[in-house]
Amino acid sequence: MSTGTGTEPSVPGDPTTVTLTAGDLQVALVSTGAAVTRLLVGGGSGDAPEEGVNVVLGHQHLSSYREVGGYLGTVVGRCANRIDGGRLPLGGTTRQLVRNDRGNTLHGGSDGLDRREWRLEGATGTEATWSLTSPDGDQGFPGTLQVRVRYAVAPGVVSIEYTATTDAPTPVNLTNHAFFALDGEGAGDTGGHLLGVDADAYLPTREDQIPTGEVRDVEGTPFDLREAAEVSTVLAEDDDEQVRIAGGIDHHYVVPGEGLRRHATLVGRSGRRLEVWSDQRGIQVYTGAHFDGTLRGTSGSVYQRGAGIALETQGYPDAVNHESFPSVLLRPGQTYRSRTEWHLT
Repeated sequence: MSTGTGTEPSVPGDPTTVTLTAGDLQVALVSTGAAVTRLLVGGGSGDAPEEGVNVVLGHQHLSSYREVGGYLGTVVGRCANRIDGGRLPLGGTTRQLVRNDRGNTLHGGSDGLDRREWRLEGATGTEATWSLTSPDGDQGFPGTLQVRVRYAVAPGVVSIEYTATTDAPTPVNLTNHAFFALDGEGAGDTGGHLLGVDADAYLPTREDQIPTGEVRDVEGTPFDLREAAEVSTVLAEDDDEQVRIAGGIDHHYVVPGEGLRRHATLVGRSGRRLEVWSDQRGIQVYTGAHFDGTLRGTSGSVYQRGAGIALETQGYPDAVNHESFPSVLLRPGQTYRSRTEWHLT
């Protein structure tokens, strides 16, 4: 395993690691899934100035990013979120994708970009760029896809920039799947966090969490987070059909406007605050209902239900099967570009 800003593993087959630092912010990355394995910040109540607290979930061993998965801090794709039945209508025919979630395709299939070894193209102390080639037919997707993701840090800010090109029409919807725990990785459930989402509407789902096609106003629902609310109060609304289906929140929120704008805010009991900014159309908010004590984290603790909250900036899920949803199709000659920022105070 290499460290610092080296560009090759020290042992063939070992993942490459990089650490970026700016002020009291430190980001650790690994080539498997181009994942964020640690995000160290200061500023919480009781912190000494020189201390840093890890605020994202991660595997205890780097090999688990490939062998166990779970999307912890990884880049997911080609097409984030769910695709109904793994069906991809394209050019008058329907392609069958690899199905890995109740008969549907989730986050690009069972061997998606989150489990691949990305190539480190270059790194400095404050930025790193990873690249990956996904071949034609990969998980059933057409076209050879060239993907790059660039991480950069400045005091209080982590930025993630994605670019992709293809030689055949294919859906592209990339995101980072970090789970945030602002009171510290392994500190317990995040029900006491305050969560705000800058959205007037969300996408309700079927029982298998495929969007129904409706874009529903958040007004009068537990999903109205325009004013920040404690996560536990939303989880308690289990008489709501959509909360019951997801075991909390696992829904796409539609964020109005265009360009780089705030999508969500998360505040821990510690007072640490995260704002997620992006140029994407929306954000998938997931309150971590699946954690059941089988994953052992960075600190050695096991992750129980609600151990972290994912805030995944992305296009609409299952857009390929809903003509009313904004398209996520990328064509030859086009370049997919997207930017997300994590602002930490």
